[in-house]
Amino acid sequence: MRVLVQRSGNASVTISNKVVGKIDQGLVLLVGFTEGDNKEKIEYLARKVVNLRIFPDEAGVMNKSILDFGGNILSISQFTLYANCDKGNRPSYIAAMKNEEATKLYDMFNEELRKYIEVETGEFGADMNVMLNNIGPTTIWLER
Repeated sequence: MRVLVQRSGNASVTISNKVVGKIDQGLVLLVGFTEGDNKEKIEYLARKVVNLRIFPDEAGVMNKSILDFGGNILSISQFTLYANCDKGNRPSYIAAMKNEEATKLYDMFNEELRKYIEVETGEFGADMNVMLNNIGPTTIWLER
């Protein structure tokens, strides 16, 4: 399981010209799954995301989690996190988990996050337009 975490000001995801998820501040998560991913990995990474200290404290030091700082999460499924470009210029996505299984794990991950914080989402498998204002910029790669 891979999660690309971005500290964000406003962010949104649009499908067919309709906004389906939006936050004013918080974290944008790009989430991908591969074979062997399970509930244990989901629970671990959900806790890691909400406790990641990448928001500024009163001295401007990245020392607060989203739970301390405030805000919401915009979670976007992204199978392309498992792209492999070792054999030429056309990426292979064979390492990405198949849709049906990945959809279940994506939903489970978002439900786990919702135990801690409000979560907006895109739509699994849809062609999405993601807009985000990356603050910092701060981008962290998590994998389990």
